[in-house]
This record gives sequence, C-alpha cells and structure tokens, in this order.
Amino acid sequence: MHDQTVLLVEVGALLLGLGLLGRLSRRIGLSPIPLYLLAGLAFGHGGILPLSASEEFFAVGAEIGVILLLVMLGLEYSASELVGNLRSAAPAGLIDGLLNALPGAAFALLLGWGWLSAVVLAGITWVSSSGVIAKVLADLGRLGNRETPVILSILVIEDLAMALYLPLVTALLAGIGLFGGAQALAIAVATVIVVLVVAIKYGHVISRMFAPQDPEALLLGVLGLTLLVAGLAAGLKVSAAVGAFLVGIALSGPVAHHATELLSPLRDLFAAVFFVFFGLATDPADMPPVLLPALGLAVVTMGTKVLTGYLAARRVGIALPGRWRTGLALMPRGEFSIVIAGLAVTSTGAAIEPQLAPLATAYVLITVVSGPMLARLPDMRWFKDWLRRKAQASALKPAPAVD
Repeated sequence: MHDQTVLLVEVGALLLGLGLLGRLSRRIGLSPIPLYLLAGLAFGHGGILPLSASEEFFAVGAEIGVILLLVMLGLEYSASELVGNLRSAAPAGLIDGLLNALPGAAFALLLGWGWLSAVVLAGITWVSSSGVIAKVLADLGRLGNRETPVILSILVIEDLAMALYLPLVTALLAGIGLFGGAQALAIAVATVIVVLVVAIKYGHVISRMFAPQDPEALLLGVLGLTLLVAGLAAGLKVSAAVGAFLVGIALSGPVAHHATELLSPLRDLFAAVFFVFFGLATDPADMPPVLLPALGLAVVTMGTKVLTGYLAARRVGIALPGRWRTGLALMPRGEFSIVIAGLAVTSTGAAIEPQLAPLATAYVLITVVSGPMLARLPDMRWFKDWLRRKAQASALKPAPAVD
C-alpha cells in the first residue's frame, strides 16, 4: 500500500510540474520538449531528487507515447498517399542514409572503436526521432503544410529501414553468425510486407470494425488495435512505431477523423511521459567526458539532416521556406538511437566501446533539445526576411547564355 501511495505522489507531482512547464513554454513561445527532458534529468538517475517508485510506470508510458504519436501521424494520411510518397521519396531516403549514417561510422572508426561500434553508431546518427518530430509538427501547426508529406516519407523510410537494420545489428552483437542474421532479416521483411499489404488492401474492412458515432467503443477499439499491432510488430523484432503508423494509415473516413479527436489528449499526455522518461533514464554524471565529441558529432549530423530535408523538398518543387522547414524539422534523434545504443550495451556476444552509450545519450539530448528550438527559425521575422532577400537575389540573376 505504501508503494502505491509513493507511486501516486511521484506521478501526480511530476505530471503537475509538466503541466506548469507546458504552460510556461507556450507563454515564452518555446516547444515544451526541452523542458520535459530537463525535468526528467532533474528527477532521474543522478539527478537532484531521483524518483524510483514511478520509473516502471514512466517506462511503459514512454512506449505508449511513441506508439500514439505514430498512429496519430498515420491517421493524417491515406494508404494511397503513403504509397505515392514512398515512391517519390525513395531517392531522398537513399540520400538520407548516406549523408547521416556515414558520419557516425566514420566518427567511430576515427576514434578507433572498431567496425562493430561503427555499424552501431551509424544507426544512431542516421535515424531521426519520429516521436519528437511528430510532436514538433503538431506544436507548430505544420501537419497540414505542403512539406509535411516529405518529412513523413523520410521518417517512414527510416522506420522501415530500422525494421531491417535492428534484427541484423542484434544478430551481429549476439555473434550468432550469418545464418542467424539472415533468419532474423527474413522474419522482419515478411512482417513488414504483411502489415503493409493488410493496411493498404484491407484498410476499409478494418475501418468497418468501429462505429464512429460511439466515442467510447471507438476509443477503446482503435487504442486496443494500435497497441496490439505495435506489440506484435515489436515481438517479431520489427519496430512497434512502424506497426502503429500502419494502423493509422489503414483507418480512413469518419473513423479516422473521430479517432484523431479522441486520441489527441492521450497523445499529449503520453508524449510528455516519453520525453520525461528519456531524461529519467539518463545519469547526468556520465555525459561530461563525452560532451565535446557528442557536440561535434551533433553539429555535423544536424547539418547533414538539414541538407537531406532541403534536397528532398527541392526535388518535389517546394519553395525555399518549405525546404528549410523540412531540413530543420528532421534534426532530432531519439527513440531508435537510444534503442540501438541499448542493444549495444546489453550485448554479451561482442565487445563494444564502453563510451558509446554515454556518447549516444549526450548526442541524442543535444539534438532533442536544440532541434525543436531550431525548427522554429523559419517562423521568425529575421529568417523570413533573409529568405525573401535570398529569393529576390536568385530571381535577379541573369540566365546563362545559350550558344
């Protein structure tokens, strides 16, 4: 009984504090994400006042938070839009992998950490945080912007790539050999294909399972289906985020519209829990020795993400402000980077550089704190004026001579 009392006090006090921080952030025109993370650091391992009784609650809530962020993103788009966006964004996905995975691998090799650590760090620097970016786009009111499908397509390609990368890297870390790695990869590929086909071909059948005019049944049904599919996907070593996103894609019409309204408050609650848990699980004392290397890596790979988004948006004809919004929105790394680092730390079959985990944590925190703030740059007057001058200068340039 005492443990339950402590749990209620810790959760209640932290949620109340998050509510006040969220209100403060909106008064000063800042995304609440950095404040949520700092709150987690303050009350996590090595923080000012560690909260132990509620750690398990926040761990489960954090997983639900990512799942809800992704299903809500999926509800914004239809299956046909997804397929079209994935086809058009395939080259951007390739550029994204090259520009953002290679710096991580090169960084590990330069430090002498070996090829396996290089493979792990490549994944950490490659994948943007779908959860953080979904929250930023919602906070900034950009879900309906023309560049948002481009951002979404890159995120989906990354998540699908992770569905293949994670089983492979798990096999490498476990040292189970080529056959074990190939088997894990085959299961992941088959699972992704099955879920995609069901979402695209039979989405209308799934939507008929729910009654949009009954809010209680709709909320329970959609939430239950989302968690079920996400759990099955995770159990098959495929991203739970991919499963949740495809559930959102599969639902359509009035069901999708009403589900969005019903799930929005839950998304906001558990998204805040996700960001707090990220801070709670981090010991600030581990980060100072690797802070400078992490900062250097973050500066380089945040720049490559901006370039990735800029090129992807330009390729589909989006104007200059939208290109910058795309690139700046893609900078935060998050849940996948931490999962990859966690796999490396807990592996028993292969030796991994001990500094990799604290470096990954510091790196992710730098990108998650600075990314949402930098994503606001295109909305600032001085940035808009700079873009306007740049566009005018470009329009005044004489056309090249033709022989």
